[in-house]
Amino acid sequence: MGQIKVTKNVAGIEGLCVIEPAVHGDARGYFMETYNQREMEEAGIHVNFVQDNQSMSAKGVLRGLHFQKQYPQTKLVRVIKGRVFDVTVDLRKGSRTYGKWYGVELTEENKKQFLIPKGFAHGFLVLSDAAEFCYKCDDFWHANDEGGLAWNDPEIGIVWPELAGAYSGSASPEGYALADGTPLNLSEKDTKWLGLKETFHF
Repeated sequence: MGQIKVTKNVAGIEGLCVIEPAVHGDARGYFMETYNQREMEEAGIHVNFVQDNQSMSAKGVLRGLHFQKQYPQTKLVRVIKGRVFDVTVDLRKGSRTYGKWYGVELTEENKKQFLIPKGFAHGFLVLSDAAEFCYKCDDFWHANDEGGLAWNDPEIGIVWPELAGAYSGSASPEGYALADGTPLNLSEKDTKWLGLKETFHF
C-alpha cells in the first residue's frame, strides 16, 4: 500500500470507510490515484464496481436519503468541485448500529472518499455555491427499485451543518435554510420519504 489511507469501520459502524488518497503536488499542480483495486483489496475491500455517476448540485440542495431495495449498491463517493456534507444511515436490521448515522465533509480540497456498503441509506447536502459529486457503484441503477428515508427524521437525529429549521412532522424543506439564508432545496420525491420506523430495512 502507499497510494491510499483507509480508515475502516468509522464511528464503530461496520463496513463504513473513509479513504484518503496520496496527493503528489508541485508547482505545476497535482496527481493522485482516485481508485486502485489492488490497494483496496490489500486493505480488505473487495468490490467490483460496474458504474460511475456524476452530478452537479447548487448550494442548499439536499439529495437523499436514498437506497436500492432489491438491488442494493456499495458506493464509493467523492467531490471534485465544491463542498458537501455526506451522510449515511445503517438500515441493516440485524446490525448493532441499526439506525445510526455518520457524516463526513467531502471537498475538492480534502479529496476524501467515502465507502458506503450495501444496506445503508445515503445522501448529501451542498454547502458551497455548487458541487460536483462523483460515485462508483457495484450494481446498476434499477428502475422502480429506489427507496428512501426522511433526511430529518428526529429518531435518527442527523445534525446537518450550517442548517437551521424546525421539524414539522415531515421531510418537507419548508422553514429550513443555511446560515447565509439559502433555502433548503429538495426534489419533490425526497419530501415524501418516511422515518426509520416506516421505511424499508435490509
